Order: sequence, then C-alpha cells, then structure tokens
Amino acid sequence: MAHTMLRDLPDRLLSEGTSWFTAREAADAAGVPLAHVYPGLKRLADRGQIFSPARGFYVPIPPEFRTWGSVPATHFVDAMMRHLDRRYYVGLLSAAELHGAAHQRPQVFQVMVERPLADRRNGRTRLSFHVRSRLAEVPTEQLTTPTGYLVVSTPEATVLDLTSRPADAGGLDNVATVVVELAEEGTLDIAALVAATDSSTVSALRRVGWMLDRFTAVDVSGLRGLATASAPTMLDPHGGRRGPINTGWGLIVNSSVEPEA
Repeated sequence: MAHTMLRDLPDRLLSEGTSWFTAREAADAAGVPLAHVYPGLKRLADRGQIFSPARGFYVPIPPEFRTWGSVPATHFVDAMMRHLDRRYYVGLLSAAELHGAAHQRPQVFQVMVERPLADRRNGRTRLSFHVRSRLAEVPTEQLTTPTGYLVVSTPEATVLDLTSRPADAGGLDNVATVVVELAEEGTLDIAALVAATDSSTVSALRRVGWMLDRFTAVDVSGLRGLATASAPTMLDPHGGRRGPINTGWGLIVNSSVEPEA
C-alpha cells in the first residue's frame, strides 16, 4: 500500500475492491508504527466506517451498509477464518438458505468449526459457531460471494447436520421444512446423501429418509439399506424414548413433526 491518511483508508480500500485488512496493513498504509494505529482504527469504528470481527482483522463498511454497523456475514467470514487460521464451513440453516431454502431464514449466521470459538456480534451481523467432529470429512463446496467465496456444506451434508442437531435449527418442524423444500427443488441427491453418511450420521440419515418418505414424493428406496442396519434410534434426539417404532426407517417416533406449508 502507498502511504495514506488513516481516516481515508476505508474509502480507499473500498474503491480498490479490498474487502478486509489487518492492523499491520493499516499501519503500513499510514506509515506509522503498529502500536500507534489502534486509536485511529477505533475512531474509524466509532464513526461506523469499519468494524472488527476478530482481533487485528478489520472490514471497511460500504456506504450502503453503514446503517448496519457491519456487512453481511457472507462478505467476510471466509477471510476472517483464514485470518484466524481455522478450518470451517457454513452449515445448518445458513447453508440451507444458501442452497435455496428460504423459509427458515436464520437470525444468526451459523458456522461449523473443529474447536470452540466464541460467538460474536457486529452491528446487525451475528455469528454463531458450532463444534463439528470430523469436520474435514464433511462434504463441502465453494460458493461465490460478492467479495470472494465461502466454504459451505453440500445440501446433503447440510440436512444430515440439521437432523443431527435440530435444537440448533429451531426444532424438528423447522428441519423438516428445510428438508422438504430442498427436496422439492431437486437440490438433494439420494446417491450423494448416501455417500455423505458415515457411522456417526446414520441416525441423521434415518430422520432425513423418514421426512422425505412422509412429506415428499422422492424415491427413497436407496436409503433404506443404511437406515435399517442397526438398532432403532430416536426421531427427536432430544426427546423421550417412548413412541411407536417405524421399522422401515429404524426410528422410534417420539415426536410429532409438521413442516411449514
């Protein structure tokens, strides 16, 4: 960067198409020692020109988002996670929305990580982090954003995550709504769903299969072999153990489920 006044830095970066910067880069741009740059960055943040979702990492706010006090999470999460040197993927309801399931728009942006990471809020943008074991094995894809890309769970991995942890998605009714919506839009692939399933997600696959079988016209015959290979599990993983057994899906139906119409 050529030297510039710190107060002019956000607008300059935006004009150059730069969507984030570090404290070190700001110090170099202004030609000042690193320790001297922080008061100026705080003033820029107080004026709503930048925000900092992680230590030493800053995002300039374009004029159209300054009433937010931030920018949409899709604009900076990938860069922030690379800055933190943390493996991640966008998951749960946030991934479902990116794949076209708009009925259950989340109030927070949900990110899956290998180790605990504190949730954070900047203006209107809220990030919620959820620990996922064997994260590197989860099928993902890259989706293009206005500022780069995001790592997002595939539609199939998304519904497996949702049915594994419905409490993080507003409950089984919300999860069923997403599963049905993705299925009806042709987004879910049965073969890919089988391929995404491992020993830790067989129970989740059973729930997905049950929902598809009950609420859609999707041919789910390819799922039944995996679904009935072991002892029954709960439809609602957080519910009681009482309920009729659905032998076709290896589930104890311990909860009523009704997707949104």
